[in-house]
Amino acid sequence: MKRSPMTAKGAERLRAEVERMKSVDRPRIIAAIAEARAHGDLSENAEYHAAREQQSFLEGRIKELEAGLSYAEVIDVARLPANGKIVFGATVQLADEDSGEEVTYQIVGDLEADIKQRLISVSSPIARALIGKSEGDSIEFQAPNGMKNYEVVAVRYIS
Repeated sequence: MKRSPMTAKGAERLRAEVERMKSVDRPRIIAAIAEARAHGDLSENAEYHAAREQQSFLEGRIKELEAGLSYAEVIDVARLPANGKIVFGATVQLADEDSGEEVTYQIVGDLEADIKQRLISVSSPIARALIGKSEGDSIEFQAPNGMKNYEVVAVRYIS
């Protein structure tokens, strides 16, 4: 399997999520399964089936994160020799060329991407358009709702 890039902060956050799932969520779900079992007939026991489904989802997520972390190449963003260029891990401030609205994103690994936290995947169309650009450059990329044009306002390297 190919090593995938991940920021040090992202790796730390995902390790904490795995630890929480193992130490808090897993015991809670096991207790819910045990309680549902105590209610008797499992074939018609909705709580039991819901708890088993939760357990299955949780174990799958733990496996996914542990595998991703084991193959991750953790990169310290602050140490990258970027010379003002947008590279993996860069925090980029953009201005929409149509509306003037500004937005800030950090380019991160696939597993740590979370659009709500403004963390975009290095393999996303916008990140691919940004890589190698500098302040003042314009980019164009295909978004789900059509072509978008942004100007790069600022590039920072924060770990």
